[in-house]
Amino acid sequence: MHQRPLGRTGLNVTEIGYGAWGIGADMWKGAQDDHSLDALRRYVELGGNFIDTAMGYGSGHSERLVGQVAREHPGTLVATKISPKNMEWPATPGTTADEAFPGQYITDMTRASLERLGLPTIDVQQLHVWNDSWLGQGDWQDAVAQLKRDGLIRAFGISVNDHQPDNAVRAVEAGAVDSVQVIYNVFDQSPQDRLLDACREHGVGVIVRVALDEGSLTGTLTQDSTFPEGDWRNGYFGGDRLSQLQPRLRAIEQDLGIHTDQLAETSLRFVLSHPAVSTVIVGMRSVRNVERNAALADGRGLPQDQVERLRAHRWDRNWYQSAE
Repeated sequence: MHQRPLGRTGLNVTEIGYGAWGIGADMWKGAQDDHSLDALRRYVELGGNFIDTAMGYGSGHSERLVGQVAREHPGTLVATKISPKNMEWPATPGTTADEAFPGQYITDMTRASLERLGLPTIDVQQLHVWNDSWLGQGDWQDAVAQLKRDGLIRAFGISVNDHQPDNAVRAVEAGAVDSVQVIYNVFDQSPQDRLLDACREHGVGVIVRVALDEGSLTGTLTQDSTFPEGDWRNGYFGGDRLSQLQPRLRAIEQDLGIHTDQLAETSLRFVLSHPAVSTVIVGMRSVRNVERNAALADGRGLPQDQVERLRAHRWDRNWYQSAE
């Protein structure tokens, strides 16, 4: 699997990363630990080296599974994330840094994650929400610097609030972060406006999440698709959103001359075509999905003419907000 530098960190990450939210088995229903471990192991066997998890995924359950496989395969890079102390998702504009991420809390939560992972060092520690007003506020930066000095973390990043890429530009320009995790896909192209160029200019790694728009760009969802009771996708695809989606997908297929079963590959290659992107983390709960997606980490993006055509399919909306 082809690797790219994660900004200036000195870490090289495979183009396709493993997104471990789904294996936490709380908000995504249907995950089984034995299948999750099989998928994780297959990802590493195929050459994948970057797994992204969080303390909030299944209250640490995802971290435990990731740590088990990372210990079996030394050299696997693990990124995790600290939930905000005030549990506000996303961060509200008036929240202070001390309310969300006081320094001692960052230290304590990092040590707790290390214990669940069973690892001596976290390769990339991240804050799970972000507000650019926190620059220069509180003592979180002191705590991060100390964690690096102590060898408990190698790099530090932020996970940008849903559909708010410009909210991280100041942190990037100030040199406060080594990496940024952001939503970027065929529909949500807003990181192209400012953030991706800023990251490239300042040597900040870019970890892309939701490259398949929570499943809509796989082409497998129809207007009649349903999800298990309690699965968070019932909200994301609530109301008539699945019906809204279909003509958008057909328009992409027609414009590029592709079939529905090529949507996922095309969507992932679109994201990887941007030179600022270091890796794309994809949720893969089955060996089949791992094998299909890992094959795309071949160093090839999309032809430039297809990238240009896809830019016309930008669709600015926020489905994390409940359907009316």
